[in-house]
Amino acid sequence: MSAQTGRRLRRSIPIAFLLALAVALLLGPSSASAITYGVPDGDGHPGVGALVAEFNGQKDWLCTGTLISPTVFLTAAHCTAYLQSIGITDVWVTFDPMFDAQKGTFVHGEMHPNPGYNQRASDPGDMAVIVLDVPQPSRPLAQLPTAGQFDLMAAKNGLKGQTFRAVGYGSQQTMHTTGRPFFGPGGTRMTSVSTFDAITKAWLRLSGNPAKGDGGTGYGDSGGPNYLGETNVIAGLTVTGDTMCRATNVIYRLDTPVARAFLSQFPDVTLP
Repeated sequence: MSAQTGRRLRRSIPIAFLLALAVALLLGPSSASAITYGVPDGDGHPGVGALVAEFNGQKDWLCTGTLISPTVFLTAAHCTAYLQSIGITDVWVTFDPMFDAQKGTFVHGEMHPNPGYNQRASDPGDMAVIVLDVPQPSRPLAQLPTAGQFDLMAAKNGLKGQTFRAVGYGSQQTMHTTGRPFFGPGGTRMTSVSTFDAITKAWLRLSGNPAKGDGGTGYGDSGGPNYLGETNVIAGLTVTGDTMCRATNVIYRLDTPVARAFLSQFPDVTLP
């Protein structure tokens, strides 16, 4: 998405959405980060939360993530890298279904980006965790996939027709009133279902095309989970996709040696 297109977005979009857009601009024109063609999640995935920081003295959401242990919140490294690039070190997580800067519940945490994070298309290592100050033992935890799980599934043609459920707080699909289309506001935990398209060493490419009956992700969903079908196994993290968030959802796999090596550093995290 060009900077000119970004400037045309309505001012009513939250500050954090614009920051997430800035992240996307830094990463290149195909980067994405929002649930599209989906429905409100409500209490469907209470372990999925929004990454929050303070901008000009006010809390706002930036990206999405998931609890994988009572103290470890998994998200994308490009989200934490952006915050660090503008001098922000304090972050919070909220698990409220709808973000509310004044009345919301926030848990402070410490950012731990993957030291191997890069911008190589082949394998960017785009993962980070927020270690929470206060454990969340009552919230359900997402499960990580087994080593090489999706390579094994692909070898047996087990990914054909497989669905993946995305969850995130990002902006919704483009809307039309008058003039150019714009992205709907985010800040509500939403969910949609995509269908498998292709697999690479580091990525699963999913269809987010509504013409095929699929939903997807967009700006603000970066770091959010994409569950294997209706299980609690996170196949990958929302990282990129097409500019208009209506064709492709490309997720960073969590069953690879790179992903497992990073997550193994955190003693609270269980690797199956």
